[in-house]
Amino acid sequence: MQNVKRILIVIGALILIVPGIILGPYAMRVKHFPANPAQGYYADFYIYISPQASQLARAGSEVTILVQPNNSGINSDDAEVHRRDAWWTGFERQKIADELGVVLLVPAFIRPGEDWLIYTHALDRDTLTTSRTDLKRLDLQLLAMVDHVRAKLADEEIQTDEKFLIQGFSASGMFANRFTILHPDRVKAVAVGSPGGWPIAPVDSFNGEKLPYPAGIADLETLTGIPFDSAVYKAVPQLIVMGSIDDNDSLDYVDGWDEASAQVVDKLFGSDPLSRWNDAESLYRKTGANAQFILVDGIGHNRKALQVYSTEFFKNILSP
Repeated sequence: MQNVKRILIVIGALILIVPGIILGPYAMRVKHFPANPAQGYYADFYIYISPQASQLARAGSEVTILVQPNNSGINSDDAEVHRRDAWWTGFERQKIADELGVVLLVPAFIRPGEDWLIYTHALDRDTLTTSRTDLKRLDLQLLAMVDHVRAKLADEEIQTDEKFLIQGFSASGMFANRFTILHPDRVKAVAVGSPGGWPIAPVDSFNGEKLPYPAGIADLETLTGIPFDSAVYKAVPQLIVMGSIDDNDSLDYVDGWDEASAQVVDKLFGSDPLSRWNDAESLYRKTGANAQFILVDGIGHNRKALQVYSTEFFKNILSP
């Protein structure tokens, strides 16, 4: 009987210890914040405080937050599906947070199944117009998350910069790219990987054709009630990077784009991501945006192959 008890104790200890060994410090450091409508957000989120961020805070320095929008790639009305994906996204990005010495924040916004045309993870047009309270204006919900956690961290004597870094790839790259247009005053720098075939143009028209959101900013003030702040936007350091053989094109799918807007982009700039690349870069350059475009030869739709460019970009931003 004693032997059985010892075996059970050992098994119980292993159950507690082994996940920590496998998942490392992330499992010990990650903090879960449940949805809090009273604070302005209707989805959970996670933060991970890197060891260097803790050291900086103890030394009295201000710490930077890195926002990584979630992108589950799955339509589901089950919030747990997106919470689980956000947790693992944080686990995968913890090394980047460690390397940069930042606090990592990953929201767990749902990508709905029933209302599947609302492509929340790409911050599409529907997220600005939907009447669904839990999905509407995810850009404002993200700001509420950031502000809430900044207050909580301040209580722990971790002071954070009001402006934050934001990065994403594919749909989450579209989110980061579009969020920066909406809130340039809160973005310290943005790194965008493969933004769905077209980064939002910081102009309202091209060759006499209007460019509505998310093709451009023609109706941005109508949608948000706030005029586009061109001067502040131009000051935001931006990296937009894509592989030269990346053919992932969100304009082909009706959940990400209204057909009319997609047709305008195809007509004016080309029918695939690569053919539009030079025009996109030219538009950003002509508006005076502080944006660097990098086309990486021989790479397809591969986040891991492009992450190094974003990490090095942020290192330069954070260096004294």
